[in-house]
This record gives sequence, structure tokens and C-alpha cells, in this order.
Amino acid sequence: PGALEGVRVLDLTHHIAGPYCTKLLADFGADVIKVERPEGDPARRMPPFFDPPVSPFIKGGEKEGFEKAGENEEFENGGHKGGSDSEKSLLFLYLNTNKRGVTLNLKSTHGREMLKELVRHADVVVENFSPRVMPSLGLGYTTLRELNPALVMVSISNFGQTGPYRDYLATDIVEYALGGLMYIFGAHDREPLKHALHQAQFKAGANAATAALIALYHQRATGQGQYVDVSIQESMASALRDVVSNYTYTGGVRRRQPNHSGDLTRIRAVSDGYVLPNPGVSSRVDMGEMADFLDAPELKDEKFRDPTGRLANAEELGQVLDRRFGSQKKWETFYAAHQHRFIYGVVQSPEEVLANPQYAARGYFVDIDHPVVGTIKYPGAPLLMSDTPWQARRPAPTLGQHNREILGERFGYSDADLVQLRA
Repeated sequence: PGALEGVRVLDLTHHIAGPYCTKLLADFGADVIKVERPEGDPARRMPPFFDPPVSPFIKGGEKEGFEKAGENEEFENGGHKGGSDSEKSLLFLYLNTNKRGVTLNLKSTHGREMLKELVRHADVVVENFSPRVMPSLGLGYTTLRELNPALVMVSISNFGQTGPYRDYLATDIVEYALGGLMYIFGAHDREPLKHALHQAQFKAGANAATAALIALYHQRATGQGQYVDVSIQESMASALRDVVSNYTYTGGVRRRQPNHSGDLTRIRAVSDGYVLPNPGVSSRVDMGEMADFLDAPELKDEKFRDPTGRLANAEELGQVLDRRFGSQKKWETFYAAHQHRFIYGVVQSPEEVLANPQYAARGYFVDIDHPVVGTIKYPGAPLLMSDTPWQARRPAPTLGQHNREILGERFGYSDADLVQLRA
């Protein structure tokens, strides 16, 4: 059994932050019911999308006949009509594994009443609408708490449920900027940068899952639920830690670092890719040891001995390093560096990530079979637990896949009733 077996979660989330929160709960055993609007979570239309197999890491494909059924007929279990493209977003498939899925129209009185009935039997409700949405539907925490006093409700929003920015819209890069993290990323003589893709959303989702479990622990101890307010902006600000403390206590402002050619930790091109060297703290680097490792006796020159000299002669140092690294191979360099206790990395391509022996040894990537896209590899457990491990119990639900199982059985609806509700 999973660590969270028996925990019932009602997932009203969409896009990334909320679904990642509930995915973490589902992956460790919680029964998560994902409630989607009739047209589905917008993440179903977010790239990248599945294509027929072109890689040795993708096995199978669309199951015979399913694509046609998806386009022209009702899905199994009282589901929906809809093109199978809505089932091919790889982001959606990853974020919604191990969940059961139903559809409800929360803009209708009937849909809201069905949701309220589901809330009565839930331990946790997670939502990431704009702060005004749930109260405007009559589904705010005050209302839901009356139905279920032990309910833990988690709300994830751009800036939190209060404050002057409460109703502002934002994207991942806006959260990075207003959270303060962008100020320290990039070269100091260029514009700030952010990490690729949706890292602010994933950070907030992880925070929300942690908060849900803390509140759930309190619920189990006292029988009382509570409301959890997660701000994506504050999730990013919390990642600053020592940067904020440094300013608070000393008035010091950490700026983006120079990216001069002699920087010993700068990414270096080798003959077959890139390596990330880091021979140690700059002020304590043994240039003699580094010179021997790179077979570069010129690095033993006195002008490169300390940080001041290396900065004054950065261009010449950079030329030496580029020349020496350029003749090496990345994996030979990587393994040799770790024999010297240097901290080196290799910039891996996606193919190399999947084939990496460290991931293979720990069984990180897992195969999951989905009724539309077939069997493909997914990122696996974010952490390993000896007695209640992470499990891939089911793929992401197709749109409305569990309407019959959950809505039909709970409310006594027949297949004809479900089709009428869909209409």
C-alpha cells in the first residue's frame, strides 16, 4: 500500500502547479479524483504532444481503433466525445498519472450540487483558480467547511488570496521576476534570466503538496480541517533564502556574476559536447593540481595563482582553458575529474539523460501504458521510500473516463443520464 492510501483528494486544478501538487499525493497512494470542465483541463492542449514512435525509448503507439473511437464515439465508461489529440499532451499525461477523472460543469447548479456531494466524502480539496472564482460559484472554503468540517482545502494562486496583487494575472517568468529570483540569474552585464519551462509552477505545486500533508496531519490528530493559501510568488521568494538574509542583516545585495572567459566554473566546449567544471571554491583552487589534470603547465604561471591574478588575466586564462578542454571528450573528462574530487558535470542531451547509468541503476524512468499513446517512459519517483514506495498504478485519465464509475455509482446515473448530462 502507498503511504497515503485511504486519503481522498478532490482535484479541481488545471494547468501545472495544482496538478503537480495532486500528482505527488496520488503517486504515493492517495485516491485523487480529478474534476475537469466539460472541455477538459487546458493542459490537454499544451505541447509537447505525442507523435508516433521515432525513438527507441518510445514503445507502442496508438492502440488499434482507439483514435477513430476517440474522434467519433463516446469514450468508454460514460465519457466524452472529443478528438484524441486532447489525450496526447505529454505534460498532461505526466501531471495526471494515478488519478481518476470525471467532468462536471461547475457553472451549472446541477454540477455544483454534485461537487458538494463529493466534497462531503473528501479529506482534501485542491484548487488553483483565480481567488475570486470559487467564492463566486458558492464553493468557497466557508461554504465547503459547513459540508465537511474536517476538510483541508488548498488554494494555489499567482499572488495568494489576499493583498493588492490578489487578482493580477501572471506567467512563470512574471513569478520569477516578482519573486526576486531573476535578479541573481544571468551575467551581470546582461538582462536577467529565468530557468526554462515552468519551474515556478512546479515549485508551488511541491509547496502545496507539503502544506496539504501538514494540514492533513493536523486533521488526523484533531479532526479539524483548515484552509491553506499558497502563493506562487512567495514560493519563488522562499527559494532566495540566503540572498534575502544577507540583505536583511548586512545590507549586502547579491548581483548577477560576471561571465568572463577566465571563470573557472564557466561551461566549456569539449570535442563532443560541453562540460561544467568546478575545481572548488575560487579562493582555494589549487592551480597546480588543475594544471596537471588538464595537462596545461601554463596554468602554473604566477599570474593565475590567485583570484585577483586570474581576473586581471581573464582573457588569456580563458584561451588556455578553451584550448585544453577543446581537445577532450566529455565523459572521459567527467570520470577523471571525479577521481580528483573535482565537482564536474556533463551537459546531457535528452537521449543521454534517458540512457544515464545513474538513473538506470535507481530505476528512475518507468514505462506507463496509456490507451491512446501506448507505452512511453515517464519520470518516476522523486524520492524513494522503503516500505510505502512510489507506484505508477494507472495512466492519466482520458476525458471523463471515470464518469460512470464515480458519478454513475455515487448518484445512480445510468449511461443515458451521463450522455444527457454531457449534452
